Amino acid sequence: MSAPRRDVAAAADTRPGEGVAPHTPVPLVNIANILTVLRIVLVPVFLVALFADGGHSTVWRIVAASIFAIAAVTDRIDGQLARKHGLVTDFGKMADPIADKALIGAALVGLSMLGDLSWWVTGIIAARELGITLMRFAVLRHGVIPAGRGGKLKTLVQTLAIGLYLIPLPDGFAPFSATLMGIAVVLTVATGLDYVVQAVRLRAGVRRAGA
Repeated sequence: MSAPRRDVAAAADTRPGEGVAPHTPVPLVNIANILTVLRIVLVPVFLVALFADGGHSTVWRIVAASIFAIAAVTDRIDGQLARKHGLVTDFGKMADPIADKALIGAALVGLSMLGDLSWWVTGIIAARELGITLMRFAVLRHGVIPAGRGGKLKTLVQTLAIGLYLIPLPDGFAPFSATLMGIAVVLTVATGLDYVVQAVRLRAGVRRAGA
C-alpha cells in the first residue's frame, strides 16, 4: 500500500507544467481524413463512369454503381476510425459532410440528366442537403448539432435508393426503386425539419444563457 502513497505524493509535488505529458495534436494526415479525401476524389471518377458511352451502358453503369458503393462505404469507415482512434480534426469535421453531399448530389444530378430520375426529387434532396449544411455551419459557433438516428437512416435509404437507380436492373424492379426513393425523400424532408428545430432551440438556449 506504500507505493500508491508515494505516487500520490510525487504527483502532489509536481509543479504545473512539469511531469505532465503534453497534449499530442491529431495529425492532419491520418487514415480517416485520407478516406474522406478519397471520397471527394471518387466523385468525378464516378461521374465519368456514369456518363460513359451515353450513360446507359450496362458495363459502365455497373462500374459507376461499384464506385458509388466504395465511396459510400468509406463514409461509414472514416467516421468509425476517427471516433475509435481519436482522429477527429477540424478538417475532417468540415470535409466529411462536404464529401457526403458531393457524392449524393452528383449521383442525383447525374441520374436526372440521364432521364432516370425526376428533377423534382433531385431538387428537394439537394435543397435540403445544401440548406442544412449551411445552417449547421452557421450555428457552429453556438454548438454542434449531432447527426441523429433519423439522419443516419436518411443517408442509408438515400444510398440504397440511388444504388438501385444506378444498377441496370430489369423493369420489374422500377416500382420498388421508386418506392424506396420516395421513402428517402420523406426522410430527407422530415430530418431536415428536425435539424431546423434543433438549430432554433440551440440559438434560443444561447440567447437565454447570455441574458
